[in-house]
Amino acid sequence: MKIMEFLDKKAITVNLKSADKEGVIKELADLLVKAGDIKNKDELVRVLLARESLGSTGIGQGIGIPHAKSPNVKNVVAAFGLSQRGVNFDSLDGEPAYIFFLLIAPEESAGPHLKALARISRMLKDKYFREQLKKARDEKDILRIIQEEDAKKY
Repeated sequence: MKIMEFLDKKAITVNLKSADKEGVIKELADLLVKAGDIKNKDELVRVLLARESLGSTGIGQGIGIPHAKSPNVKNVVAAFGLSQRGVNFDSLDGEPAYIFFLLIAPEESAGPHLKALARISRMLKDKYFREQLKKARDEKDILRIIQEEDAKKY
């Protein structure tokens, strides 16, 4: 599974404004609403925050992957956001997060949901890839960087 199979090209920003976890989740949810992937932002934010209450999706190394399942989507869909100043995302390593992939999947899609999470996690283990994303100047840069990385075998 490649990231571009589920990342909505219209749901990417390099300029997250929020300074806290809930704000970042709301901003990323907004991107999916504006892109037409999600109809009910409030429900999406609710399920994402409920998932966060089980344990932070701030995995460390400057990365947050908020994710949840929702009855309101038919396919796995993702948004990408970059924070220039970093956000306290209750990360495992206690460091701020800069790179965010928000992932939402249908309730009955354990396989695709886990494959998408695994793909994102594997790619983000590469320090060079993370640094490239952090240096991106605009959404086109993000798309190019992800597409180049997607073309590699993992």
